[in-house]
Amino acid sequence: MPFPRRLRRLAATLVAALAALLTLAVVPAVAAPGTVSGGRLDWGIKHSFLSYVTGPIAKGSWSLTGGAATVGGDTFRFHSATGSYDPESGALAAALSGGVSFRGHESNGSFALDMKLSRFTVKAGPGSGGLYADVVSKAKDTGAVSSASQVKLAELGLGGIDLRGQGGTITLSGVPATLTGAGATAFGNFYPAGTELDPLTLSVNVKAAAAPTPSATPTVPPNPSASPTAAPTDTPSATAAPSGSPSASPAAARTEFAGGALDWGVRRTFRDYVTGTVAKGGWQLDGGAADGGAFFRWTPAKGSYDPATGELAAAFTGTVRFRGMESGGAYGLDLGLADPSVKVTGGKGTLAADVSGKTADGEARRLPGVVLATFDAAALKPEGGLLKAVELPLALTEEGSRAFGGLYPAGTAMDPLSFAVALDPAAVLPPLPDLGPAVPGAPAATPASASATPVAAASDSSGGWVPAAAVGGVLAAGAAAGAVLLVRRRRSTS
Repeated sequence: MPFPRRLRRLAATLVAALAALLTLAVVPAVAAPGTVSGGRLDWGIKHSFLSYVTGPIAKGSWSLTGGAATVGGDTFRFHSATGSYDPESGALAAALSGGVSFRGHESNGSFALDMKLSRFTVKAGPGSGGLYADVVSKAKDTGAVSSASQVKLAELGLGGIDLRGQGGTITLSGVPATLTGAGATAFGNFYPAGTELDPLTLSVNVKAAAAPTPSATPTVPPNPSASPTAAPTDTPSATAAPSGSPSASPAAARTEFAGGALDWGVRRTFRDYVTGTVAKGGWQLDGGAADGGAFFRWTPAKGSYDPATGELAAAFTGTVRFRGMESGGAYGLDLGLADPSVKVTGGKGTLAADVSGKTADGEARRLPGVVLATFDAAALKPEGGLLKAVELPLALTEEGSRAFGGLYPAGTAMDPLSFAVALDPAAVLPPLPDLGPAVPGAPAATPASASATPVAAASDSSGGWVPAAAVGGVLAAGAAAGAVLLVRRRRSTS
């Protein structure tokens, strides 16, 4: 009879569907590999090393490049993590931007201690990890300068740490670091391999790889036999000069722009002073200003640029206000820098801003357009639709010294100045450093000898097993389907 045959086909289909559902219930779901996009590395390298460099023996200093910043005065912060993450194996690779340089033991303009570290990379896997960096250093004994890419500076103590199945934000906090043999060479053999370094903290954002979306409209391949349509011969070329006009292009005209950004950290030691144990203060942002970690950004901008003379007038928007030394609701330190402007004439540049707040004796002030510092702009040239300056050395003026209450004398080197103005409205401005979201109360890494506790603080995890409730639901659905089949067969045979 045809009716029972149809029932048999229906039963076979339902059994196959039930088997597929049970397979999904039993096999663990594996998340697709993700990409690291944004985040930061906080590391003090070695506290005693920093003290030695700046102390009475080496009499040296350190400096930051590429947007690196300081946290708490003795920890360096490197930013804009990029890389990869495999949730199945837990393998993580995150490369950071920014660098730090150390110099000491100066003699006749040469430094016996001279080391640059940049492009830090953290690699972590099941129970182990390493910290890598590009290194330029000078040997302590011979003075020979060497340069190496992605040297493994330190072994990371990640014993007992399981990074599998994470997603969202992954944080490794207080990870122990031990100097490697290659790291000892990078440090000019000032320290032997096995030396304990400062612990580090890494926080990165992980984005799951997007699944390919099939196109709703199938792509039709081009017909190889079809010849391209020829342009009409009577249509003039867009680049052809009209008859009777000179063939030479006119001189570039003065360009008005309405987009740009100015990046300036004011002075690193000033920021540390404001937030340190003396002033115990901070800063507030307003009117479009943003915090880039190592610098502040004022944006947007408007102004004009003359390519013939190199003259630039750019006005930026936003306010950064520093406050500290609070007592009874009043602040002994109160300095606001608003709406900075950059002017370039004859290869010489000035940085000005509206200054507000209070003087050292508590008197309120509001001074428009104070010329804070000067810089050399001879090398400024448009490129890619932008007129861009990157980390120009900046010297404090007499007016600037007074604006800072005499804290720094005229001629003091301030933080370098970077800015970009969009001569082409379609040009893309340089991005801010991506520090990732703050993760309060991140758990500390557990050494291998201690109990294994995951240190990954993650959200939006996409891996893992299908819950047991889902298995129960599948089995219930299967039982219900069997019951329906049984009832229908009984009715058909009766």
